[in-house]
Amino acid sequence: MEGAVRRWLVDISQWDPSPEQFSFFVSLLPKYEQSAITRFIKLDDRKRALVSRLLQYSLVHEVLDMPYDEINIRRTIEGKPYLLQNNCRQNIRYPNFNFNVSHSGNYVGIASEPVCLVGLDIVSDVVFQRESSPDFVNDFSSHFTHLEWKNIINAGSFSQILKEFYRYWSLKEAFVKALGIGLGFKLNRLEFHHMDWTNISVYVDGKESRDWKFWLFDLDERHWASIAKGHPRNATESYRCTLMRTNIEDEEHCSWLALPNTQFVLRWVDELVPHSANDILGICGDKSRKSLNAVQCNSSSGS
Repeated sequence: MEGAVRRWLVDISQWDPSPEQFSFFVSLLPKYEQSAITRFIKLDDRKRALVSRLLQYSLVHEVLDMPYDEINIRRTIEGKPYLLQNNCRQNIRYPNFNFNVSHSGNYVGIASEPVCLVGLDIVSDVVFQRESSPDFVNDFSSHFTHLEWKNIINAGSFSQILKEFYRYWSLKEAFVKALGIGLGFKLNRLEFHHMDWTNISVYVDGKESRDWKFWLFDLDERHWASIAKGHPRNATESYRCTLMRTNIEDEEHCSWLALPNTQFVLRWVDELVPHSANDILGICGDKSRKSLNAVQCNSSSGS
């Protein structure tokens, strides 16, 4: 089962394609995916949208050994991507194979799991550095509980306050994204507890939930990422119907939660496309994968 666990990142600041290369990468995707990329005006926004989709197709191809032209990725009414598996032979082996993507600042990432729900959220203070002021942070106070807000505003210098703010925010977003709920969930219903950002647990509406496990990563000085793993029964209805096994006993679920998390692997964009595409582009240079030097904060809300 661990063969379906992936944690990948792409640093788009290190990717500078020519217009011809970019257009070619876009053309590798199904037509219905292409408009979601070309609708953006700014190049960086287009790069994030493209890389997000390339990550999804590459991950499905690698994990399920599915030809690119047979991969059919759709989205729920809330916008959560899922694989339309039909009669894929890996269904039994990875009954709830699911993935989640996120992007912010320089990074685009993806995480996948075979049974548990997975949510990924990447945050960066690069995105809001012009707006990053005490007033900016205060505007979001209603999304945090009293305890969380106390921890944020008492973190120290303003840069430390921002760091604390983004860490809490990414955990909340990872939780919501794992569920597939979208924008309708009030984030102040969640309260995260931790010991120096390890042993992270979540309280939902004031009650600790044992269905979840969380990891927090410091990707670099200005980017953070959170991973949430949860019980499939918690998924929103539109997403739950894409899963094969949702009635999992708590003991079995705890065994899935106990699987070791894996570090993020930094990927190059040209690793995410079929080999035949690389031959056409003539960009088959050094493709060595690099383990990202990320600070992993292991934690669990249930055992």
